[in-house]
Amino acid sequence: MKPKICILTTGGTIAGAAARSDALTGYRAGALGADELLAAVPEIADVCAIESEEVAAIDSKDMTETVWLHLAARIEAALAAGAAGIVVTHGTDTLEETAYFLHLVVKSEKPVVLTGAMRPATALSADGPLNLLDAVRLAASPEAHGQGALVVLNGEIHSTRDVQKVHTTAVQAFVSPDVGALGRMEDGTPHFRRRVLTRHTRESEFDLAGVTALPYVPILYGHAGADIRLARAAIESGAAGIVHAGTGNGSIHEALLATLADAAGKGIGVVRASRTGAGAVLFAESAYADAGFIDADTLPPAKARILLALALLKTNDRDEIQRMFREY
Repeated sequence: MKPKICILTTGGTIAGAAARSDALTGYRAGALGADELLAAVPEIADVCAIESEEVAAIDSKDMTETVWLHLAARIEAALAAGAAGIVVTHGTDTLEETAYFLHLVVKSEKPVVLTGAMRPATALSADGPLNLLDAVRLAASPEAHGQGALVVLNGEIHSTRDVQKVHTTAVQAFVSPDVGALGRMEDGTPHFRRRVLTRHTRESEFDLAGVTALPYVPILYGHAGADIRLARAAIESGAAGIVHAGTGNGSIHEALLATLADAAGKGIGVVRASRTGAGAVLFAESAYADAGFIDADTLPPAKARILLALALLKTNDRDEIQRMFREY
């Protein structure tokens, strides 16, 4: 009997429509529904039985934490109802953020696979149909069990812990800096070359039971000429945590250091991340450790924000949150 795969759609370029087949920008994201996406890939019927549901129909630049919470709940319900795996279609702008959130909160070893497209469904050489077929094949594969949430695009399989969008328009827009892809789809079959070692899904300590909103955690961007105005605004707006996307090895401008140190001293979680796009944030200055800042390890700022928000649902203890950044 064929496995049952549940496809949850959220909109994005993969469901986008433009006025012309040669238009690769200026399209309307989320214009097509699940039935129209599936009709373009009849080969899916050879792989599995499909159930589909529209969770949202948005451009992923407009993704919200409310949609995240709803999506996580729908995934849990579908898996509990007997789905062998989940495919989430999603816009690429925030795909890595949604994927990492699900990686931390879904309590199942069954595959949860996210995919999208860099070209709208109406485009010549649209990449969405093959990405969707690859995602279904991956979600139906026993090899994908226990790997956490996965991203498959352009034939590459990535862990949501590591993957980042690094190009504005190219179809090969996603990479996993430092560690590389988990594997590839080869002639329609997933082949893994490594496994995920950080904690996720069933091994995660994060629980969304009773959670209706995440703590407010903004990101500040480090740059030459930085000052305290944006940091002060974040603090005065009630930020529970702050991620600082620093220069180099998570460096913080001297003009901003005292303000962030004062925030950390008052119980606001302050995470040092890096704007560089690759590499771990390591010990840099004793002033950072003395202030109680948290190192983001290899998480980029947008993912550090997600982990910090989930951590703050459990604790404000700096050492405990630092442990989480090492383990997740």
